Amino acid sequence: MTQSRFAAVLFDLDGTLLDTAPDLGAAANHVLAQIGKAPLSDFVIRQTASDGALALIKAGLSETEQAQHDLTVLRQQLLDHYAQHLYIGTRPYDGMVELITWLNNRAIPWGVVTNKPAFLTDPLLALVTELPNCAVAVSADTLPLRKPHPEPLWHACEQIGVAAKDCLYVGDHIRDIEAGRNAGMTTAIAAWGYIAENEHLTDWLADVEMADPHSLLAWLSR
Repeated sequence: MTQSRFAAVLFDLDGTLLDTAPDLGAAANHVLAQIGKAPLSDFVIRQTASDGALALIKAGLSETEQAQHDLTVLRQQLLDHYAQHLYIGTRPYDGMVELITWLNNRAIPWGVVTNKPAFLTDPLLALVTELPNCAVAVSADTLPLRKPHPEPLWHACEQIGVAAKDCLYVGDHIRDIEAGRNAGMTTAIAAWGYIAENEHLTDWLADVEMADPHSLLAWLSR
C-alpha cells in the first residue's frame, strides 16, 4: 500500500473540500430578493464566494445601493438563512470522497482550517457523511487569529500531533497559501475552487497547483 510523504493533510473548506457555492449563493439571493434585487448568477457567486457573506451581498448591489442599506444586517440575514440550509446543494468536489478514503485507509489524519465561523463549520462537516473521520476543524473564531496568519494551521497540527513541516495544506485562496507557507507547510492550490478570473496563481508561490482532487490524489500516491 502506497504511503504518503505527509503526516497529515489539511484543507480549506469552501471551494476546496466542498462546493458550497450553491447554498451560499441561494442564501445571498434570498436576501437580495427580500430587498427587490436581482439574483446573482452562478458565475458571480463562484467568483465571490471565497470572500465571504458580505462580498456576496455587495456583489448584488451598486455602490449607491450599498450606502442605502445596513450591510451588517443583510450579512447577518444571509448567515441566518444559510445556517438553516447548509447542505442542500453543497457537495464534496468530484474525487474528494476517493481522496479522503485514501487518507483514511492509510490512517493519515486530515482536517479543515477555514475562515468560516464554527457555528457553520461544525454542523456542515457533521452533515457530510461521505467524508468521515475529520481529525480537526479550526474555524474563524477558534482562535483570536485567522488565516492568512499561520496560527490556525499550527493549532490544527498541535491538535492532531504532527509537525507543520510534515503537513500539506490545500486551499483555493492566496490567504490559504500565505498561511501555509508562513506555517512552514507544503502548500497546494486547489485550482478547482473559487478563484477569480484576474488571479495569477503563480504569484501565490505555492509548492504545487492541482487541477482537481483526482490530480491531488495521484500526486500524493506517487
